[in-house]
Amino acid sequence: MTGDLQEISYGKSRVRVAKITRYPDRHDFSELTVDVRLDGAFEGSYLTGDNKRIVATDTMKNVVQALAGENPIDPIETFGRRLGRHFLDVHQHVTGVQIKIRERKWLRLDEYAYEQSQEQRLAHVTATREDTVVESGVGNLVLLKTTKSRFEGYIKDRHTTLLETKDRILATSITALWRHRDPNVDFNTSMKACRQALVGTFAGHESRAVQQTLYAMGEALLACQPSVDRVHLSLPNKHYLPVDLSPFGIENRNEIFLPVDEPHGLIEATLTRVERPPA
Repeated sequence: MTGDLQEISYGKSRVRVAKITRYPDRHDFSELTVDVRLDGAFEGSYLTGDNKRIVATDTMKNVVQALAGENPIDPIETFGRRLGRHFLDVHQHVTGVQIKIRERKWLRLDEYAYEQSQEQRLAHVTATREDTVVESGVGNLVLLKTTKSRFEGYIKDRHTTLLETKDRILATSITALWRHRDPNVDFNTSMKACRQALVGTFAGHESRAVQQTLYAMGEALLACQPSVDRVHLSLPNKHYLPVDLSPFGIENRNEIFLPVDEPHGLIEATLTRVERPPA
């Protein structure tokens, strides 16, 4: 019996790099985590241990750090394209490169000091000799609103204990990734517009379900950015359960809640742009 070798790829994960860009009046600070994956004719290493076509994963780590030292890393989409092009240009037997970048957000306090946010900026770049596909996104974008959210009309059977509600806390930690039709857009400007579309829609939407809010957010993002043709959204439903205060002789006024991290609902969907002819 022999195994049929398929889907060959390998790479380096969680390459961390931080960069200070020094200006006369301030320092800009960036912190990235980069994943690199190469596709190509690497069968020899798998089958016989022949490594003549293998780019060492330690070399990949060094490339990330060296190119970060030689080039701007903002915006991360452009830096990802530069990494992809490097591996294709230097190694002719490499047929494809996938670069995934997560940027940890730091909020500026003054010219030289920062406060850390848990939100991440994302970039996924897939490069071949024929084409380059760039996706941008956000991760761990934590949003909460105290009203404008209800959940009613779902299936109820003998295992259902959840009560319907016309007014609940809606909280989530959003991961969103959107694909650019034009890989040469102004990524920073696009990021601001897309993020605002997500946040603004979440805040203002009269939600009957997390699913409905997800769809509204995806539509708003597609509407605000003609360069985007697909968006994937993942919204875990972070539960805040009402606490019954009646045993303590206190009126329940829907004010005290128990935050519950696990288990949580997970709502996901992908929206694609549909071009409709004018009426």
